[in-house]
Amino acid sequence: MTQVIQNILQKQNLSKKDIVRLLHTDETERKLLFERAAKVKEEYVGKKVFYRGLVEYSNLCGKNCLYCGIRAGNKKAHRYEVTEEEVLEAARYAWENKFGSVVLQAGERSGKDYVRRIERLVREIKKMSQGELGITLSLGEQSEETYRRWFEAGAHRYLLRIEVSNPELYHRYHPQNKTHDYQARLQSLYLLRKVGYQVGTGVMIGLPFQTTEDLADDLLFMKEHDIDMVGMGPYIEHEDTPMYQYRDQLMPRMDRFYLSLKMVAILRIMMKDINIAATTAMQAIDPMGREKSIKVGANIIMPNLTPSRYREDYLLYEDKPCTDEDAEECKRCLEARIHMAGGEIGYGEWGDSKHFSRRKKS
Repeated sequence: MTQVIQNILQKQNLSKKDIVRLLHTDETERKLLFERAAKVKEEYVGKKVFYRGLVEYSNLCGKNCLYCGIRAGNKKAHRYEVTEEEVLEAARYAWENKFGSVVLQAGERSGKDYVRRIERLVREIKKMSQGELGITLSLGEQSEETYRRWFEAGAHRYLLRIEVSNPELYHRYHPQNKTHDYQARLQSLYLLRKVGYQVGTGVMIGLPFQTTEDLADDLLFMKEHDIDMVGMGPYIEHEDTPMYQYRDQLMPRMDRFYLSLKMVAILRIMMKDINIAATTAMQAIDPMGREKSIKVGANIIMPNLTPSRYREDYLLYEDKPCTDEDAEECKRCLEARIHMAGGEIGYGEWGDSKHFSRRKKS
């Protein structure tokens, strides 16, 4: 059967049927997939892995997604917001250590004060770093005006995970109300592209009710929407969420992990020059999860720069790793992991999506 896989991997464009077959590869067959993805990665994006210093700005959230540990309805969550001084201190650490970029991530909310606060932070980070730090935002659905304000302040990349591209499934994982509207999510991705951001999205892998056909559609969704960067990883349950009741229906965690590795590898083959993150959720299952992800296609890694006292409160899922590390420990650990994976760190570089740059030139 390895010949079947070899034939698929030689194709210029993968069909949905091809993708489903690759997602079903066994241990022997998946080695061929991983080897092909590694070659594509080296040819199109090289061995460099780029840092995105992550600041989990706040776990306050206006949404009630049924899988998420910081959902508004979780009364057990201890809420916080990092101070402006702490954000700038983390950004300074990133700049002085030549991380190249930072990410501000938070629960989804808006409001005039909040929008102004983020705008001010983006401007201050740019000013403090003399314009040298790249800035990615992952702050959920906003208006076009808000996206534009943050873009003009200095942010240039935005990650908005679709989580699942199938609208039928989307409604199984979100309350059915105006706050959790699938079309609004799609519209936000369109607005981000319109404003000028490098646009990122992502999905969860191994959800209850999800099929490999759904996952194939997720990858095709990313290609059809010409996404510039992707962050995706295994679904990991959280006991303080409604989805936890379906935990007995989940595939074993290691199966979710290898399915996620296959998704990374297939996406690298399909979209050769985009940025793909080695997500923390991979390491939550396998201690070497991020290294393995880098080997099969990922080229972005996010050292956590959130002040230690907040780390355990930003728990989207259980067993999140590195919650007790400070920034320096995290930096050293990730340096070692990247080198073990055969990569080199793009110090002081933004590491923008080559896919984005190529589209802008065309």
